[in-house]
Amino acid sequence: MKVLVTAASKHAATAEIAKAIGETLTFRGFEVAVLPVEEVAEVRDVDAVVIGSAVYAGHWLKPAKEFVTRNAHALSTLPVWLFSSGPVGNPPKPEGDPADVAELVETIHPRGHHVFPGRIERGRLTLPERAVTRALRIPDADSRDLHRIRGWAVRIAAELEIEAPVVKETQLAKADA
Repeated sequence: MKVLVTAASKHAATAEIAKAIGETLTFRGFEVAVLPVEEVAEVRDVDAVVIGSAVYAGHWLKPAKEFVTRNAHALSTLPVWLFSSGPVGNPPKPEGDPADVAELVETIHPRGHHVFPGRIERGRLTLPERAVTRALRIPDADSRDLHRIRGWAVRIAAELEIEAPVVKETQLAKADA
């Protein structure tokens, strides 16, 4: 099965989460492409998709939302999972789903959505971002948990492994047509 893992990342932390998900799915035997959303014009020739975005001010990044909108029809016909990256601290704040996730869920009906804690490194931030993190007293921190991220990817793999015979049968039927 071919799986696309794509994410919008501003300072590389979310891209690193996407990479960990892709590595886990590859290890489980899937053919995986891990790409930034900006490099995926359309969704085609894949059997499943994992889409993620960094979260700023409670919202997904614009390129991720545009990717979902642009590919809504194709995504609504595939197994899709969403992830968000952004809360930091112990416990991670803010809690809950980003504001736009409910609309994305309504549009493409993903199998699930997971929020992963993110990373703040002031050296990677723009001047306005540093001012906001300073004003909100957000410390530099890498709150990501690769064990949890990989565990979530293993659960995705398990769901896809159950469906693999059905997907393979569908592919063979298309090839015969």
